[in-house]
Amino acid sequence: MFVRRFLSAVLPGLLIATALLPQAALAEPLQFRITEGDVVNAFYQDGPVAAHLLLTSGVQPRALVAFPAGNSGVGIWFDAPTTAVQWHLDSVHALNTKDAQSRPLHGIEAEATLVAPSPLSIKDAVLGSVRVLRDYQLLHTYPDETAAKPVREGNTLTWARARLDGAPGYEIAVTVEQGQLDGGQGRPWTLRQDGTGKPLHLRLRALTGEKPLTPFAADALFTPKAGLDQRDRNALRFLSYREKFIAGSWRFDTYFGRDTLMSLRLLLPALQPQAVEDGLASVLDRLSPDGQVAHEEDIGEFAVLRHRKEHTSGDAPFYDYKMIDSDVMLAPVAAAYLLDSADGPARARAFLARKLDSGESAGAALQRNFALVLRYAQPFARDPVARNLLALKPNEKVGEWRDSETGLAGGRIPYDVNATLMPAALDAIARLQKAGLVAASTDAKDAMSPAQLASIWSRSAPPLFKVELPAAAARADVAKYAKAQGVDDAAALASLPAGGELTFNALSLDAQGKPIPVLNSDDGFALMFGHPDAAQLDMALAAIFRPFPAGLMTGVGMVVADSAYASGDIQQLLGRNAYHGAVVWSWQQALMAAGLARQLQRTDLPAPTMAALRKAQQQLWQVIHASGDMSTSELWSWNYVDGRYVARPFGQGKSDADESNAVQLWSTVYLAIPSPGADTTDH
Repeated sequence: MFVRRFLSAVLPGLLIATALLPQAALAEPLQFRITEGDVVNAFYQDGPVAAHLLLTSGVQPRALVAFPAGNSGVGIWFDAPTTAVQWHLDSVHALNTKDAQSRPLHGIEAEATLVAPSPLSIKDAVLGSVRVLRDYQLLHTYPDETAAKPVREGNTLTWARARLDGAPGYEIAVTVEQGQLDGGQGRPWTLRQDGTGKPLHLRLRALTGEKPLTPFAADALFTPKAGLDQRDRNALRFLSYREKFIAGSWRFDTYFGRDTLMSLRLLLPALQPQAVEDGLASVLDRLSPDGQVAHEEDIGEFAVLRHRKEHTSGDAPFYDYKMIDSDVMLAPVAAAYLLDSADGPARARAFLARKLDSGESAGAALQRNFALVLRYAQPFARDPVARNLLALKPNEKVGEWRDSETGLAGGRIPYDVNATLMPAALDAIARLQKAGLVAASTDAKDAMSPAQLASIWSRSAPPLFKVELPAAAARADVAKYAKAQGVDDAAALASLPAGGELTFNALSLDAQGKPIPVLNSDDGFALMFGHPDAAQLDMALAAIFRPFPAGLMTGVGMVVADSAYASGDIQQLLGRNAYHGAVVWSWQQALMAAGLARQLQRTDLPAPTMAALRKAQQQLWQVIHASGDMSTSELWSWNYVDGRYVARPFGQGKSDADESNAVQLWSTVYLAIPSPGADTTDH
């Protein structure tokens, strides 16, 4: 009797979950947590359910759930309480159910306690696209048509609605199991502890009707060479699906072209060939007709909103093609796989023959991108001056990985795109042509071969970004900036030359081709993709590996931008509260680590340069280990306390420009980059 009752209660949900997923795609359940500052992040992945729950304590409390399915999410925000609150998460489990029209919904149910000494008023609930939730987090507004009204049943308050086009939608509910739920009839909904003084005990339910993605089983994702760090493995599994890799959660639960390409390149030794090929295919499927790589996609209800705004209908995705770095990143990543990592030429040719969702072959799609890159390269090869470099597109303020509006300090011509990625793309095309995997260009305008173009770009582009400052002026800049940042300047000043000049590569060039003197981490691209000579390496290593603010090195990581040598206006743009300022990005450290390891394999460098590479590698890994508890995070900032740097989560300070994700795709790449002399469990 008990068995029959149990099966009648449980079996329907199991059948729904199993029927919606191909048997070959079934993956082991995954559940893990990461706490950063005031935020508890709980991740759950099992069959059609993939969800990221965030519970934010402090004076800006919220409960939010993001779903990779359709880049959708639901969240409840509370008014600022008079006393800080504290969440304690008990349990999370999957929930597979149906809406009123018997259409499947997938999500989670969680049990949590909330210590809230004062009554906690609900400010609003937001349901729909993560893009809408992101905007609400920053701007406190959302489209009127996405609003949902709460409905009370007993001690449960539920917000639910269909998608705007009538498709299965979204739901979030909170049940007060211990405590009181007050409000309604024009009064704000309020949670309060009961007279016993015990904390609130809540049950949260979050559901989406968007189409589930297909997770990888661990053995279908990882090779035996993959590192064993469990946090990295968990994060990468949560972000990896057969349809696409997603950039980061909670804010970027969907495809990003650049993030996919860079992550695939750095993860090559750790990923199974099929996973790499699925990732590359997701990029090729989204190319524009002329071969541009899509940066981001508007899908699910956000696509519906876009169609309505443009007076069309449907939910067909929109793709964003404003980035320029992704266009020149595809070729070197494809070459690294097809020529250096794939299981021989037969597998490479089979991938190139693979039919994409569009019906086009992967090889034909690659050829379109290669033709675009060759067109980009011609003007500078004919006349190698700054105005012929690859600049941001007209009327765009962003175009590469530093894609906040101030990330390039007002520059128009990025260093990484022109000095490193373009030469690497041209070299990769030449290699693939030589191997016979792709055909040579038949465009009569291509007067020079890819190899010739690569030679000109690699020789002529980097010098245009060189910054030279008198040592005395540099020392004055560092002393002044250190004082403004409240950090000790002794080690930084001691690292600078006493005379002569300080040299480094500029972050970007302005519209007139003048270098903007912001020291930056983008030489990691040159180490990973290029073949710098000894002089270039010596200059880059000396500049980067000085103590901040003379260089980029702090006790909690390598910052990605140091504006000590720039104007006061630029320093205001690139501080430790800026998204691409004096903050630490995990993947940039990983890129530098992989690049240093690559350069140390060379046999053509003089002994002093090799020694400098080894010293830099040691310094870098020291700070990577020091910040290991934030390794999967998108980025973090720092405070300077009692003479030392202390890491702090980015986005939890009032003046921070945005919020960091607890798991970011390209922050998991340490699985393929073991620290020197360590086993694969260590990073």
